[in-house]
Amino acid sequence: MATPTSIGGDMSADYQPSPTSQGARNVNARDGQIAPGEIAVGVVIGRASEYFDFFVYAIASVLVFPSIFFPFQDRLDGTLYSFAIFALAFIARPFGTVTLMAIQKRFGREAKLTIALFLLGGSTVGMAFLPTYAELGAASIVFLSLLRIGQGIALGGSWDGLPSLLALNAPQQKRGWYAMLGQLGAPVGFIVAAGLFAYMLSALSTLDFLDWGWRYPFFVAFAINVVALFARLRLVSTPEYSRLLDERELEPTNPVELTRSQGRNVLIGALAALASYALFHVVTVFPLSWVTLYSTRSIEEFLWLEVGGAVLAIGAIVLSGLVADRYGRRRTLGSLAIMIAVFSGFVPTLMEGGELGQNIFILIGFCLLGLSYGQAAGAVTANFQAKYRYTGAALTSDLAWLVGAAFAPLVALGLSAHFGLGYVSLYLLSGAVGSLAALSLNRALEIRD
Repeated sequence: MATPTSIGGDMSADYQPSPTSQGARNVNARDGQIAPGEIAVGVVIGRASEYFDFFVYAIASVLVFPSIFFPFQDRLDGTLYSFAIFALAFIARPFGTVTLMAIQKRFGREAKLTIALFLLGGSTVGMAFLPTYAELGAASIVFLSLLRIGQGIALGGSWDGLPSLLALNAPQQKRGWYAMLGQLGAPVGFIVAAGLFAYMLSALSTLDFLDWGWRYPFFVAFAINVVALFARLRLVSTPEYSRLLDERELEPTNPVELTRSQGRNVLIGALAALASYALFHVVTVFPLSWVTLYSTRSIEEFLWLEVGGAVLAIGAIVLSGLVADRYGRRRTLGSLAIMIAVFSGFVPTLMEGGELGQNIFILIGFCLLGLSYGQAAGAVTANFQAKYRYTGAALTSDLAWLVGAAFAPLVALGLSAHFGLGYVSLYLLSGAVGSLAALSLNRALEIRD
């Protein structure tokens, strides 16, 4: 078993890279040491690029797609259709995980990561070239759906094991701190995506924005993915990195075997973070759709408000690491689930409370999101037997996103539009209850924390 200091140790002396990965290692080879900070940077850059792609679609699904892909529906139904396609990526994600892990077993980590990130960037930039419904009819919706599925497959396949490696090599008293590092990519990706859309809205007329301006963020996504690809390959192509993964047994395993042996851990790990993942899109995507449909306030201004909330979320994620290390991850997640349950009761009051109420909802919501999401993945790795950690952590994350976040914008907007915002409160409350139930079953987490 590697010690916490082994990340920086000299472990490349006896390691020989496989033939399938030799080429990439020759390009990026360096025989120096890998510091924890370098792995952390790789984690943040990688996750930020992935979340940027997803948030570009999410924002466009509110501001653009109802008008150009669903003009035959009213604005509400067009947005609901966009959110239905939004969910396809999360359904496809576990299939991408399994498929691209099979590629990794045959051709190596570098090949898998390269395929995944090019597919992610290609699917996203492909949306920028899509003809509208007026130009291509229903086929444009089909192509949009296929590209969205491509995003999901790619995101599932882009799992590199870095967050697990950080958590497993962390000192006992710093596990919460290392667990939160990979989560920083989400607010960073949101800030870039929302800020770019806000700028385009301010710089262009509505006609120009809907004609061509909305396409620009999708072009940017491909460039960001190329940068992220080289940043991550710089790590995964080194002998030191591969040696660390091998020592920690972070290798793909058969998903059927995983389900039979560790199915309980997968399910509990996904449900333990349910409150956080449900809150994720209720705070980021749903309010944007609700304000667009039912408020007269400036969308550009609201996007900048959400950017400010995401900045607070970054601070809250960092704080979550300190809190979890002091009080334990299980206790931290449980306490945050209770706070999210309390917060859910104020959704109608705040969202219908004018600009002040909406501002409070966004700022407090993002703070709670940062505190809970910061440790949402940190509770997973320790539950699995060593040989199942790599695949188990990936599929647990896939399931958590699918159950907690995939349908959140669709359900929240549909419930609020047809039954009132009080039902959004119940939806968010159900996520908090699910998390508390899972955490109460997972006593082993507290022992291993």
